[in-house]
Amino acid sequence: MTDSDPGARSGTPAVPLVAAPVAPPPPDPAGPVDLLDESTRPRAPKHPAPAPPVPGGTGTRLKLIHQGLRREMRRIRDAVQEVAAGRLDAADARSEINRLGLTRNYRTLGAFCTAYSRTLTLHHTIEDQFMFPELRERQASLGPVVERLEQEHEVIAETLARLDAALVALVHGGGGPDEVERLTAVLDRTLSSHLGYEEDELLEPLDRLGIHV
Repeated sequence: MTDSDPGARSGTPAVPLVAAPVAPPPPDPAGPVDLLDESTRPRAPKHPAPAPPVPGGTGTRLKLIHQGLRREMRRIRDAVQEVAAGRLDAADARSEINRLGLTRNYRTLGAFCTAYSRTLTLHHTIEDQFMFPELRERQASLGPVVERLEQEHEVIAETLARLDAALVALVHGGGGPDEVERLTAVLDRTLSSHLGYEEDELLEPLDRLGIHV
């Protein structure tokens, strides 16, 4: 089907990510590293007559899902900060009961993060397998944007895997909370940037094209 946007180009190569998604990021005492180069993100031409948000439409539902993911990310961030604070107290000769309670908190946090990882992975899989192919077919100028979003899904999946491994090490006494805190900050920053980019580029065409997922 022909592209409805002016200046559309099919087959335009997506701009690659600058940071390799496989290699673990080096420690950064000043703050989380940037896994995504936001300045290289492709942008699709804006439609001359953009459609308003459709109540109950796919664009509206996607935004609601993203809001839920942001809330859950805040809960993870808060939980990690609490566990880190408890860890410092335990190092200051807290009682055996408190140390056991801390271990229970670690396990609860790990289970919560694992559940969040499954939810986020399922969301991205639905996008990759159903929503993105239809967007490519209906509006060719979105091709580079969709390809970039798929690449960013891989980066986020790798960050989740690293966080999960750090949590496993923490639960079994093979690591400290600092690495968990650092990876949580990286995930928070990367996911927030990705969700914002996806909303900027896809909410309007999803409703305008009448795509249902």
